[in-house]
Amino acid sequence: EPTGLGIMDIIQRCKTKFTTPIPPVVVEGEGQPVNENHLRDDKVDVRGFPASRHWPRDGGEYVGTCDAIITRDPDGGWLNVGTYRQMVQGKNQVGLYLSPGKDARLHIERYWSRNQPAEVVCCWGIDPATFIVASQTFPKTVSELDYLGGLLGRPVELVKGQATSLYYPARAEIVVEGVIPPGSQKMEGPFGEFTGYYGRPEDLAFLIDVKAVHYRDNPIHTNALMADYPANECALLYAIARSARIWNDLDRVGVPGIKGVYAHPAAAGGFGMTVVALEQRYAGHAPQALALAAQVPGGAYYAKWIVAVDHDVDPSNTNQVIWAMATRCNPAEDIDVLRQTWSTWLDPTQNPPEERPYGSKALINACMEHRYLKDFSRRTKVSRATYEAVAARWGELGLPGTPPTLWALDD
Repeated sequence: EPTGLGIMDIIQRCKTKFTTPIPPVVVEGEGQPVNENHLRDDKVDVRGFPASRHWPRDGGEYVGTCDAIITRDPDGGWLNVGTYRQMVQGKNQVGLYLSPGKDARLHIERYWSRNQPAEVVCCWGIDPATFIVASQTFPKTVSELDYLGGLLGRPVELVKGQATSLYYPARAEIVVEGVIPPGSQKMEGPFGEFTGYYGRPEDLAFLIDVKAVHYRDNPIHTNALMADYPANECALLYAIARSARIWNDLDRVGVPGIKGVYAHPAAAGGFGMTVVALEQRYAGHAPQALALAAQVPGGAYYAKWIVAVDHDVDPSNTNQVIWAMATRCNPAEDIDVLRQTWSTWLDPTQNPPEERPYGSKALINACMEHRYLKDFSRRTKVSRATYEAVAARWGELGLPGTPPTLWALDD
């Protein structure tokens, strides 16, 4: 991969890779790195692996923060891969916290409705690409493993489970196989989350009975600190992948003229705010893009602020976005609110906690008003030729420092 790319270039590359999913392949398990060591039955003890307490008020030690949890849809059969927190609950038990609406939760609840246990695979040592894909929201009828293959440019190699009917990555560091019997829950949390706050108070979470553990020699246990930006170790990864996902979703539903999408990492790890840049082509174009960006699979979870800007604004440049909001948005006319939307138990603004996971979204149109597009006030610009001529003679003219950066130039 090339280096030195700007953030929007990286998002575009990620976007392109997500449009070309590559299905995984199953390989022989014998001799694969993850199968170098095994713990089965009474030899299982997850307490032998590193587990972190990130914040003083965390309810326990967590083995899963930079993980990949694999479950199977009981009807369609596809494998879901998601990142969810896991607290150690005993020698052969780990918790699994799942917000309402998350795919793994929907799978488990459907198994339970049939009085069946849910099989689970937990990967505790994963590469960054797996973490990027597992942390994002994809359509509920596809497997994230296909998109991981697209991001890597090659199929993910899987091996068949030894204690479940599931599959797991052949090159993972540590893999746990287990089941969640109907009704199996235990108190879990609180936990310092990606919002920069402790999540919901201690409450029931799914409880996995661990049946087997597989791991490499000298395994690397991956772990990610959840915190407000920039301390959040994965906020920028989240932001890049989420931006690419939303952009692809807008393309897929046929919204034309999208020039960029940016989920700002400072907004709760990229989940809280989305900026969409577009070239306005017809009446209602910007409001349409706002409404869809707020609700497509890649962007619906948690997002509170969705902002549309014109194509002359870099959506990743906070100064430019704020300028557009201050000069092109008329709040009385250009802000709409969606209510009763998909949020999370981790949202600190929804109180008392029983009101969660319902939320709301503000749609802010910071584009020039379409009906007056041709008559909108003219921007103050200098010609590119003039700017470059002055910049070239900056030192000769005795001017201090370096030429100021102007992002609006007249060609």
